[in-house]
Amino acid sequence: MHDDLVSLLYSPHRELENRVFAALAEAGFDDVTPAQARVFQLIRRNGSRLTELAVAAHVTKQTAGFLVDQLERAGYVERTPDPTDARARLIRVAERGARAVPVGRAAVAQVEREWTAHLGQRRMAVLRDALTRLREITDPYA
Repeated sequence: MHDDLVSLLYSPHRELENRVFAALAEAGFDDVTPAQARVFQLIRRNGSRLTELAVAAHVTKQTAGFLVDQLERAGYVERTPDPTDARARLIRVAERGARAVPVGRAAVAQVEREWTAHLGQRRMAVLRDALTRLREITDPYA
């Protein structure tokens, strides 16, 4: 067993991700990939421009466009005119995507309850605080 920081961060992340994707698949949303989900979760409430999604996801505009195209074909997102710029389009969560969101959130909440039961309230609070503080220096879009 590896106890280096990469492994310590990766294993819980991967378990959480696997649980979310299993819940989504069970609910009929079995056509979402991790790459698509990473872009999908970055869409703002009122929509996001493709360039914003690319920057936030740390991918090229072409990659973000490819993933958004896939999500659009599957009915998870839609492109609409940007009311602030007639030349631009916004990517918004479509009806199917909106139905998938609570499924994913419920899976995350279940995992958090399990981890809290295992670690205890205090350790879970310390973990959340430490990760939040690390995010301040690792995620410029937080």
